[in-house]
Amino acid sequence: MFVVMLRFSANRAQAAGHMDGHNAWIRRGFEDGVFLLAGSLPAGAGGAVLAHGLSRGDLDARLREDPFVAEQVVEADILEIAPGRVDDRLAFLRGGR
Repeated sequence: MFVVMLRFSANRAQAAGHMDGHNAWIRRGFEDGVFLLAGSLPAGAGGAVLAHGLSRGDLDARLREDPFVAEQVVEADILEIAPGRVDDRLAFLRGGR
């Protein structure tokens, strides 16, 4: 499982021009069953995505498809988590990749 922080970069002013493509990218992530959560960071700092069911290499490839990443509107910081203990409602996360 991965937590991806998409923090705005110096090119933040270009965000509006890539918003439709970025939203389509997020939509695909949910449709593919890879994204569990997507949302905004406080104070307009960017956004975050919780992803699962893919390898780090596959995640990196998917991130390169995000117009925000491709156009350097955001920088992606990735934290990988190997769930050990989870609430029963999230038991599916134990399955790994």
